Amino acid sequence: MEKSPLFSVITVCYNSAATIGPTLESVKSQTFTDYEYIVQDGRSTDGTVAMVEKSGIAGLELVSERDTGIYDAMNRALGRAQGVYVIFLNAGDAFHGADALARLAAVAEREDRPGIIYGQTILVDGKRKYVGPRHLTAPKDLQLDDFSRGMVVCHQAFVPLRRITGLYNADYRFSADYEWCIKCLQHSRHNIYVGDEPLIEYLKEGTTTRNRRRSLIERWQIMAMYFGLWTTLCRHASFVARAIKRRSL
Repeated sequence: MEKSPLFSVITVCYNSAATIGPTLESVKSQTFTDYEYIVQDGRSTDGTVAMVEKSGIAGLELVSERDTGIYDAMNRALGRAQGVYVIFLNAGDAFHGADALARLAAVAEREDRPGIIYGQTILVDGKRKYVGPRHLTAPKDLQLDDFSRGMVVCHQAFVPLRRITGLYNADYRFSADYEWCIKCLQHSRHNIYVGDEPLIEYLKEGTTTRNRRRSLIERWQIMAMYFGLWTTLCRHASFVARAIKRRSL
């Protein structure tokens, strides 16, 4: 029986020729090579598929087919994943450094394959220039209740065992990743922080960023469902106070 790769790295894309280049380069440059790379394309017409085909990435599986949205595409890719762990790295996002997978692999081996390995994320712009840290910092001891404060770990820097993942709820158009992480945490008994060195570079102008209001409404609904209405009200009161303080500085 063929051994499963340690990581399934998944990129979901659609007409992403302008942004996917750095993503492909960051995967190709990894010094740790025990991974498969699944690119789930939504039948792009702008040259994205040709760029992926020419990338020369070992272990590449490219699928170009119509889907009903980003989370449907993620579910399709997840169904193909054979790795022990899964990593979603969307078009425009990138690993921070050629040793990112090696760092994750070292933790997986040292800690006897914890349920979730996670790290920090930095924001970059379209020219790959550093914008700043993410507004939420990943805690060094991640627990389920930490997600009652919002998505404290970026989806791309959240690396769960494949066997504890489920499907994304595609009824949510912008925040299914938030609920997905919560459900993974419910099934994880051991979460390990990979260290302070950033793990992921996140392209600031993503789908959720462009649809922030609708995303926040969905996150409110998810938060109330998993953590209760009172906790959600209290958390959002603190969010408002924090936003007011930032604007006054």
